[in-house]
Amino acid sequence: MTISTPAQTAPGSDCRDAFRAAYENRYTWDPGFSGYSGLCSWTQGDRCVEGRFEVGADLKAKVTGLDDADVEKAMASQLWEVAIHRVRRSFEQVHSDNTFTAGETTDEGVEVLIGGKGEGDRYRIKDRVVTMVHRHIHGTVVTIHTGSTTDTGSGYLSRTYTSQYADPSTGEARGGLNRFEDTFVPLEANGPWILEQRVINTEAHGETPASTQTFRFFDCSSL
Repeated sequence: MTISTPAQTAPGSDCRDAFRAAYENRYTWDPGFSGYSGLCSWTQGDRCVEGRFEVGADLKAKVTGLDDADVEKAMASQLWEVAIHRVRRSFEQVHSDNTFTAGETTDEGVEVLIGGKGEGDRYRIKDRVVTMVHRHIHGTVVTIHTGSTTDTGSGYLSRTYTSQYADPSTGEARGGLNRFEDTFVPLEANGPWILEQRVINTEAHGETPASTQTFRFFDCSSL
């Protein structure tokens, strides 16, 4: 049975099933994922650094051949961020201790207010897509807004989105707003969908200037 998000959901009503439908519509890798490897590059302005990478079956990323430790760390971080969101965990595993209450509805979708273990977190959902995430993670708050998605035929992947970190007490921004554009492709003929390119535009914040970084992963093959 397919559950769609109603155009209008009464504030205060339970929206667990609608949120579950959006959660289960995310694209994840099949069990038995074996990992993959390939070449990678990082570009910022006129500078380009190239190397090799590997994502193992344990989802750990290894990057080699780069002559800059900071870039190597950033490259591995992007691969880990992608891989950790491809893990298939059931709705009950993640959200069994949470409650889901509808808030107001906007063009971005129905607000979902979390109670229970995830108290204080909130989301928005629309057409079986999680369009906004507002979560407390390790003493900070991250807010993500999804602009567009990639349909894999087996679930969706966020294509364009923004993320902002902030102080949970004051709401003050921690760093500049990040704008992402991700390009995903299937690995080989019927392989899992993997990240081919990620462009991150970061707005200026304080003394930190605006920047644009491009991460590319190519000539990839399964392990």
